[in-house]
Amino acid sequence: MSKKSNSSGFTEDWLPLRAIQNNMIITRDNQKVGGVKIAPRNIFILDNDMQNNILIGLKNFYNTLDFEFWLIVADRPVDISVYMSQMQLLLNETSSPAVRKLIMQDIDKGETFIRNNVVDTEYFFMFKTKDVDLFQKRIRMMINGLAQCGLNASQISNSDLRFVLENFLNGGNTTEFGTVMPV
Repeated sequence: MSKKSNSSGFTEDWLPLRAIQNNMIITRDNQKVGGVKIAPRNIFILDNDMQNNILIGLKNFYNTLDFEFWLIVADRPVDISVYMSQMQLLLNETSSPAVRKLIMQDIDKGETFIRNNVVDTEYFFMFKTKDVDLFQKRIRMMINGLAQCGLNASQISNSDLRFVLENFLNGGNTTEFGTVMPV
């Protein structure tokens, strides 16, 4: 048995992906990969009983999953440029010294976020299957199970799937350049 060598310089040529559509990655062997995105929630600001209820709920949720899944944690850069522009416009329109001082404090805090490359941490439960009906059933089951834990979840979008792939393939670094061609 001879192995076919792939000397292509394009990532698309060695990844087993055919498409990203309908909130799923479709692989060359027709597997559907997708899942849910969990809205961030800081449970550590809750009282101990609430924290314990959420953790027990998550343990019970994990025990209901009778299929292979991946828990993916990815950092997404925070873009506050629109917010900063709005703050600057508000500052220009405000004459009250007290209000100007508050706005300047917000602008300073925003500039600190920008300098320190602040990120949002996002959580994804992902799985694969060939059966589209089973795929949708699992999505609903995960969203409902996480809701019972006090967490909000939604189906991963095409944009989220591209982000997860980019994050995985580039070690968490966002690419700002166009297509790289082999020389």
